[in-house]
Amino acid sequence: MASKIFVNLPVRHLGRSVEFFSALGFTFNPQFTDETATCMIVSDDIFVMLLTEEKFLTFTPKKICDTSTSTEVLICLSSESRAAIDATVAKAVAAGATTFKQAQDHGFMYGHGFQDLDGHMWELIYMEP
Repeated sequence: MASKIFVNLPVRHLGRSVEFFSALGFTFNPQFTDETATCMIVSDDIFVMLLTEEKFLTFTPKKICDTSTSTEVLICLSSESRAAIDATVAKAVAAGATTFKQAQDHGFMYGHGFQDLDGHMWELIYMEP
């Protein structure tokens, strides 16, 4: 049975986060979007729910992670090429992201990543066929 995945991430400024991820080419499902949340479409089966911190706290009894001092998750997405990874990281940095390490080239696998506006870490990888 195929499953869908919904990653839930707290964000400080929902509008800024939507602008940031739109600049990277992501789209959003308006059915699941209001002033407290939006559903970012990654693929047919992968979605990222960007939730205001207040909304996020309604789903958990725990504090939200301080991403300036801790890592709560590494989100890794596959890419179709090395060039696509470099282009996405460049777009992310131009939109306000930072990188947390240099690109890694292992021959058969290439990867790079960025931290979004809220400090969530995104890695992109390409594996040679």
